[in-house]
Amino acid sequence: MQQENPRRTNRERTGATRAALMAAARALFIEKSYAETATPEIVAAAGVTRGALYHHFTDKQALFRAVVEQEAADVAAAIGHAAPDTKNPRQALLDGGMAFLAAMAAPGRTRLLLLDGPAVLGRAVMDEIDARHGARTLREGLEAAMREGAMRRVPPAALTALFSAAFDRAALSIAAGAPREDFIETLSALIDGLFLPQA
Repeated sequence: MQQENPRRTNRERTGATRAALMAAARALFIEKSYAETATPEIVAAAGVTRGALYHHFTDKQALFRAVVEQEAADVAAAIGHAAPDTKNPRQALLDGGMAFLAAMAAPGRTRLLLLDGPAVLGRAVMDEIDARHGARTLREGLEAAMREGAMRRVPPAALTALFSAAFDRAALSIAAGAPREDFIETLSALIDGLFLPQA
């Protein structure tokens, strides 16, 4: 029988510990908020030692940032799945926008990404994270539409920032109980307003 590679075992163990810490932290950050969550609670919920926490993350804020980064990546993946490059630009933007709202409906996600994230990490760090994930997918969709001549040309960075803010505000309002359909209708109208009439 071939002996299992111990290096692979260590790598798997490291990954499992990190995942357990992030899952425990995510649940506590959502339940209690970042400020009200203590590191002893996190390690107890994860079933690991305090030393394991500080082996993987320099402090609670670094762990929070890892959780936020993963949440942002999950949202971007949902958008990419709903709006592949094969779709026409208008439909891709509409479907991507709807996928964003659906992904943000995951319990606790608006709190992590739109409330505690900016408060804990600062706006500049959150903008960096968003630029690697959700804002990146949005900008790529807008630029593709402009390249194809389907959408009027405006500065893409500014348009991305404004649309991101609109979608974030919609997600927060929906999470607070506002009618989802109203925001979908309005955001769709905003997107349609940028597209040029097709001959």
